[in-house]
Amino acid sequence: MRHVTPAERRTRLARRHAVSPAHRVSDVVAATRAMTVLHATEAHTVHLSLAARVDGLTTADTDRALYVDRSLVKQLAMRRTLFVFPRDLLPATWGSASARVAEFERRRISKDVVATGWATDSEAWLDEAGHAVLALVGASDVGLGATEIRALVPSLAGKVSMSPGTKWGGELPIAPRVLTWLGARAEIVRGVNTGHWRTNRPRWVSMADWLGERPDPLSEDDGYAELVRRWLGTFGPGTETDLVWWLGSTKAAVRRALAALHAVEVSLDEGQTGWLLPDDLEPVPDVEPWAALLPVLDPTTMGWKQRDFYLDPGHAPYLVDRAGNAGTTAWVDGRVVGCWVQDDDATVRVVLREDVGSDALARLEVEAERLTGWLDGQQINSVYKSQLMRGERLP
Repeated sequence: MRHVTPAERRTRLARRHAVSPAHRVSDVVAATRAMTVLHATEAHTVHLSLAARVDGLTTADTDRALYVDRSLVKQLAMRRTLFVFPRDLLPATWGSASARVAEFERRRISKDVVATGWATDSEAWLDEAGHAVLALVGASDVGLGATEIRALVPSLAGKVSMSPGTKWGGELPIAPRVLTWLGARAEIVRGVNTGHWRTNRPRWVSMADWLGERPDPLSEDDGYAELVRRWLGTFGPGTETDLVWWLGSTKAAVRRALAALHAVEVSLDEGQTGWLLPDDLEPVPDVEPWAALLPVLDPTTMGWKQRDFYLDPGHAPYLVDRAGNAGTTAWVDGRVVGCWVQDDDATVRVVLREDVGSDALARLEVEAERLTGWLDGQQINSVYKSQLMRGERLP
């Protein structure tokens, strides 16, 4: 069995993720394909992840791909997370990861509607609400915002009890949850953003209208196989644990996909077993020394559950929250060595967790200057600020 060292995994990362300056790509679609998908929970992550991988990129370039060309499309999918997909990958997730999320949302909404006393037949209530939203959205030339939809559909005007007795529970609006369900089903999609590029304020539109067609979803097994194929091409070698976490799916689904792809086992450090595509077994050439600054929830940082080969366990509590969500990261030669923050004047500053040496520090400073210029005085705010970003010490 071929052994893949941590150093080789980091070299693969540099080459395939377009994060090394020498391996950046020419456009936003190529950058998105390199990463399989982009995290889009926070709107600015999409723009910053692409700017890290494409020289000379502007926010208008990214907006054009998202809202004019529609070569990139936002879709709720794996782990109930919002991603940006290359358009051709959508049918794979519609039949697998997104369908799983949609079913989860349907069950949860139905339960909460009954518990709140709105309906005894929750399925009928949800179907009626969904049809009303689809009719409104389909009749609009420009789409509708969530507030407009709530005002036009009386059944969506209220709140339901969710997770009573927990810190995240309480009385919460039902409208966003129904929109989330319909979005996971690919009935509707987040269209034009009515805010600036750092906020999510979409107008919801019909998926068929947005794309000009609505291709049939792949079967569940074929969909998962295609997602796993793309993931292995981007993140491989990875473990079964990594794949189950990234997909938000089951071991059974992952194992069926690996078998369908004829994926090959390789050995990793500490006795772990990883997987590669059968045509991807050759060692990759070394890369020149490099540095990169990546945003909150960047897909490189979020690609694996088991992160020791690029994130020192001693650094992790300062850079990643308990749910695995990563703040900004500073990278040197395939390892996370710290984070980046902005000063009051929006200048990007690197905050290190270790001594990286003068040469690596100089490369990081080049990237900080590049990012400062790209942001051009705009401040980035995030709910996923890590301990290191906040300047806090851990107990």
